Amino acid sequence: MNKPYAACIFDLDGTLADTLHSIAYFGNRTLEAFGLPPIEVMDYRFLVGNGADVLMERMLAHVGAHFTGEARRAFRAEYDSRYAADPLALVGAYPGVPEVLEYQHSQGMRLGVLSNKPDDMTQAIVAELYPGIFDAIHGQREGIPTKPDPTALLAMAEELGVTPQETLYIGDSGVDMDAGRNAGMDTCGVRWGFRSQEELLEHGARYLAGDPMQLKDIIEKR
Repeated sequence: MNKPYAACIFDLDGTLADTLHSIAYFGNRTLEAFGLPPIEVMDYRFLVGNGADVLMERMLAHVGAHFTGEARRAFRAEYDSRYAADPLALVGAYPGVPEVLEYQHSQGMRLGVLSNKPDDMTQAIVAELYPGIFDAIHGQREGIPTKPDPTALLAMAEELGVTPQETLYIGDSGVDMDAGRNAGMDTCGVRWGFRSQEELLEHGARYLAGDPMQLKDIIEKR
């Protein structure tokens, strides 16, 4: 019989925080600043997940723009400055998630957040929505590969003092499922996020959670 999980590591966007309208807002304001048309909010579900650089590439491709070199860097800088000025705009916790996290924290579960969102924005959002809950929080940092590369996940497990085999990685996308698998961790896909159940299963999710209470059961009844 498997031992209970000693730690859970969570993705942020689409898993802990409903950030879709926030990302779309800042993305579209950036496009507007460069004279480009906006993108529908729901289309951003398929643009996010691989870090800000890839998001910029996908946004520009979506509207048929081709920026390179200095123009691409200026576009990214515009987005970053707008987002960093108010990272909590239009952001909220998914209903039921705070209660599950507070309970797991009270039971001594080691908890972490690992996101492909830039680190400063990740830190700001987690601090506002879940103060005092997480033992380790990291977003995208210079010199560390983004998910699905397992480097950051493995480093976080070490930081939390647990092995990959006793860690559950929880996210809402194929990128998350691939990252967890690459790190040798069990994975749980949440169905309330940005991507589909089909994508989660195609990328090897061991578990699926339709709501936070089901996630609680998965964590406790490994």
